[in-house]
Formats: sequence, structure tokens, C-alpha cells
Amino acid sequence: MADLNIDIAGLKLKNPVLTASGTFGYGTEFEDFYDINTLGAFVVKGTTLHARQGNSYPRMAETPSGMLNAVGLQNGGIRYFVDHIYPKLLRFDTNILVNVSGSTVEEYIACAEQIDDLEHITGIELNISCPNVKEGGMAFGTSCPAAEAVVKSVRKVYRKHMMVKLSPNVTDITEIARVVENQGADSISLINTLLAMAIHAESRKPVLSTVTGGLSGPAVKPIALRMVWQVYNSVKIPIVGMGGIMNATDAIEFFLAGASAIQVGTANFIDPLATQHIISGIDDYLERHKFHSINEIIGELQL
Repeated sequence: MADLNIDIAGLKLKNPVLTASGTFGYGTEFEDFYDINTLGAFVVKGTTLHARQGNSYPRMAETPSGMLNAVGLQNGGIRYFVDHIYPKLLRFDTNILVNVSGSTVEEYIACAEQIDDLEHITGIELNISCPNVKEGGMAFGTSCPAAEAVVKSVRKVYRKHMMVKLSPNVTDITEIARVVENQGADSISLINTLLAMAIHAESRKPVLSTVTGGLSGPAVKPIALRMVWQVYNSVKIPIVGMGGIMNATDAIEFFLAGASAIQVGTANFIDPLATQHIISGIDDYLERHKFHSINEIIGELQL
């Protein structure tokens, strides 16, 4: 086998395959299908300071080559996570990251502080696609000053690996990437979902209760690849790519564009074993092309 080990700014992964937040629950839901420890890491669902009920139904819908979701970060809050979920995660022997979300900078800080005390959690993924309620609802990740404020503030209280997840709903994603790098992000993950909508023609009503939602799946892959490549050429910190990765070939494309690791999201809903097929497929690709390590193909897009 080729060497699939990858070091992402001190986060040592046995392979470059992670699962995306919101598509993998808390990991325990997939234990019946395979050994979760075979993953390089998994990212648990979005966690907020306070419990959230999420949006009204319907909040998920299929679209051509993708899916829409407007779940609304439904979760029990950070105390529920610490008291009821964290003890169940102690048996896993792989990297676990918690996706941290909030409506204010103060909420991000308070949530990150509590996660910082959890020894078995190796990092956080800071979701800056959340609406900033103090700034009229504009997402933290679509404004350089807002992104700067939240990343800088969380960096002061969180000591371990901080991955920052970028929103694609911006004019120039490299601007945001450079801002979060300058404020102490250890790595960047991208892309989050694209703002989209679906309409039921017969009823003349929106399909989702929230009208708009986040688009993921194969439809977004060309956009995600473009953004990963742009960010790779703009920052020095590692990149974790995602967006429509359904198989090993998709993953390889992200590595060539500059990603050091990838996250698998929508594919988990279609095939619970998707990550396992992707890991073996990456190894097969490296062997066929006579590469000894995954590091040899990162950013090696031939122009």
C-alpha cells in the first residue's frame, strides 16, 4: 500500500479522508457499517452554545445531481454534547473534530472554550457560514471584518487545531481565506453548501419551509474544485476540500487542486460505505501511478 498518512499543521491523519459535519451524526450512527477508526478523522454535527430545534419540515430535498438542506443546526447544545455524546466518543481511536457554530462572536467563544477542555477532541471546525445576528444576519464568512473578528477571538481561547470552514457564497473566497490564515487558523476547509432553492411547480410553492437552503452533492463539485485551487494559490496553511466528492476519482481531483485532505458529505447518505471505497480507491490510484505517498500529488495539477 502507498503511504496515506498526512500531517495537517500538526493534525496527524492515518489517511486523508474525513467525513463532513452534518452528514455523519456523531459517528456512532455508522458503527454498524464499518470500523470508524479506519477514517483519518470525522467531524461531528454542528454544535452550538445553546440547544437548537432546527427549522420546520420539509427541510431536505433532492435536486438534480444534488440535495438541498435547511436543517438549521439542530443539536442539543454544548452541555448536552459534553455530558451525553462525548463519553460515547472516548472509545474511538481516530481524530475527532467538533463543528462549532454560533450567532454571535461570544457564542463561538463560549462553545470553543468548553470543547478545549475535552482531551479526546483533537480539533474544531469553525463554521463561519452562520448568520451574525448582531450585524443584521450577514454570515460571518461573507465579510472580511466579521470573519476576522470571530477567528481571532476563538483563537485566543482554543489551544488545539482550529480548522475554519469557508462559505462559497462570496465574490472572492481568497480574501476570506487570507483573513482567517492571518488570524491563526491552522487549516481551512471548503466549501460549505451553496445557497440555492427549489420550487414545486404544481403548487407554486417553495419545496423547503425556509424557501432557500444549502446545495451539496455532485452539482457543486466544479465550483468547489475551482475554489480549492484558488485558495491553494493564495494561502500557506493546509486545505481540506469538499463538495460533491462521491468516489476516489473525485477525491484525487481535489488533491491535485491543492487539498491535503478531503471530506465526504452527501455521499454518506447514498452509500454508508462511501468513505471506505474512497480510501481504497486513493490507494489504488497512487499504486497505479507509482506514487509512494499521498503527499506527492497534493497541488500537482499540470498546467
